[in-house]
Amino acid sequence: MTNTIRLASPAELEAAFQQELATDRWAAAETAYALALLLRDAGDWSTSREWVTQCLQLLEGFPADTEDQVATKRTSVGGVPLPNYLHAGVVRERFGEQA
Repeated sequence: MTNTIRLASPAELEAAFQQELATDRWAAAETAYALALLLRDAGDWSTSREWVTQCLQLLEGFPADTEDQVATKRTSVGGVPLPNYLHAGVVRERFGEQA
């Protein structure tokens, strides 16, 4: 028996992002990162780049001086794994020229 996790669709993640944007901007940044990764892995480079930009813009509003400040609150979003720490440097490292 295998344990498969269904990845959320981009539309599902976008809906979650819109809700989080109004209530929890850190969660919205995590979801934007997950969307960027999901879309990049699906080959949708231009839309992925848009979500990378959205993630970076949201992260600008948070301090990034300590590990506690940049530690992700979730391990995954919609089945997409998150890094342990989320800050501009991590995003740029993971997405390279897309960032």
